[in-house]
Amino acid sequence: MARRLSISSLLTVVGLGTTAVVQAQSGCPDYTNFAMAPQGNKSTGPLGLPFMRPAPACRTFNSSAVEKVISDMTSRLKDPDVARLFENTFPNTLDTTVKYFNSSENLAAQWLRDTANQFAVYESIIGSDKELATLVRAVINNEARYISQYPYCGSFQPPPESGLAPTVNSYALGVIVNPPVDNNTVFECKFEIDSLCGFLKLSRQYYQATKDDSIINEDWLTAIGQIFQVIDEQSQSSFDENFNWISYYNWTGGAGSLSPAVNNGGNGEPKAFTGLVGTHHRPSDDLSTYAFLTPANAMLAVELTNLADMLDDAKSFKNKEIPDMARTISKRVTDAIWNSTVVDNIFAYETNGLGGRYVMDDANVPSLLSLPYLGFLNKTDPSYVTTRKLLLSRKNPYFAQGKKFFGIGGPHVDAWNPWPMSQISSIFGTDDDEEIMTALYTIVNNTAGLGLIHESQSIYDDSTSGYTRPWFAWANSYFAEMLLDLADRKPSLIFKTNEKYVPS
Repeated sequence: MARRLSISSLLTVVGLGTTAVVQAQSGCPDYTNFAMAPQGNKSTGPLGLPFMRPAPACRTFNSSAVEKVISDMTSRLKDPDVARLFENTFPNTLDTTVKYFNSSENLAAQWLRDTANQFAVYESIIGSDKELATLVRAVINNEARYISQYPYCGSFQPPPESGLAPTVNSYALGVIVNPPVDNNTVFECKFEIDSLCGFLKLSRQYYQATKDDSIINEDWLTAIGQIFQVIDEQSQSSFDENFNWISYYNWTGGAGSLSPAVNNGGNGEPKAFTGLVGTHHRPSDDLSTYAFLTPANAMLAVELTNLADMLDDAKSFKNKEIPDMARTISKRVTDAIWNSTVVDNIFAYETNGLGGRYVMDDANVPSLLSLPYLGFLNKTDPSYVTTRKLLLSRKNPYFAQGKKFFGIGGPHVDAWNPWPMSQISSIFGTDDDEEIMTALYTIVNNTAGLGLIHESQSIYDDSTSGYTRPWFAWANSYFAEMLLDLADRKPSLIFKTNEKYVPS
């Protein structure tokens, strides 16, 4: 399901106005339908990519800072088609999803992971746009309330302030969750450790951009405590020394459930203590094969260190226990990654502490390919370089290559539909100009003429229908974030001059 964010009501959570939020006119088209066909004027490049932003009156959030970045970038980019893609993708989250992270099926739900990933592209301008900062602060405050109640869940219904009715999630019907959840608050309670990492990431990016420590309130601190508890519970072995099964959370589909059952009574595959934190589902919402997902643990290690640094820096926060605990866990997880997942300089995607290793990668971030993007290691690290080479080859079961498109996919769609998201991660993970340009134009040349980033692209179907999701806000934001990275790191590759550009 594609996800959206609905924020007009969330501003009520922090008691602030909604002047930046546009209440779309009744005549505004549903963006999912809008995105299925070319719309506005074409770019002047060879691809002639269309302008795919909604009319200003139909955009769900307006930001002058965003418009300035679009103007700055498009005036510098030398390829009109790349410029058009940035123009369409950079504002896509704010243009289309600020109504409470709805899905394309007009559902109302907010995913912790997607929220953080989609807002990451705006980190550099949050501090210069008061209303955008208000929006992000409202999201953080709302997520803190969710996590305080249901720390194992990753997707939630609209808050009471929104006035929006809870949506029935057909994929949650027939699913039994323990500890029990209230479906009027929870949209789906798959446990994915990267969802909690997303909350930490968004909090950290907001604080770094604004130095506003008002988010460190009672709900937020309760949420942090819940995260530490989940980390402790999901680090433990499945069996104790007397072979009693240890379970703090289980999730299983009943008869007729659309979601596949988690084996062993909803508890997943057995695991042994290594220092890593287990997870039942991957960032793609698919079942984990083994509990210890390496890239999710890498993200956790990074964000726990960032959490400690943030709290040390916050003037109003004097408690040293939380930063110390965060650093201790971060070191434990980092050491466990290097000690238990790497063999012959190859990271395993998943392990179980019992000798089981699954060497593969999935396009969804956090992934092994995205380890440099996550901040876990340098892109020149020998283990990353060796692993990257394997991942972008037949040795990765979810790597596929056709005549026009190639990359890494995952079981969420199928093995022959790589995701553009994997190409974006690969660009973050290399300084090789040829690799960067090959990956960039593999994406640029494969938007089916729509000027937006798809979820996945078939390696067999070269027609305009050989993709999933015409509009995938997370992928659009990630693509724009990558272009901004190149604008700073490799400006000569994409700009008319070699002058760097960093939004401020």
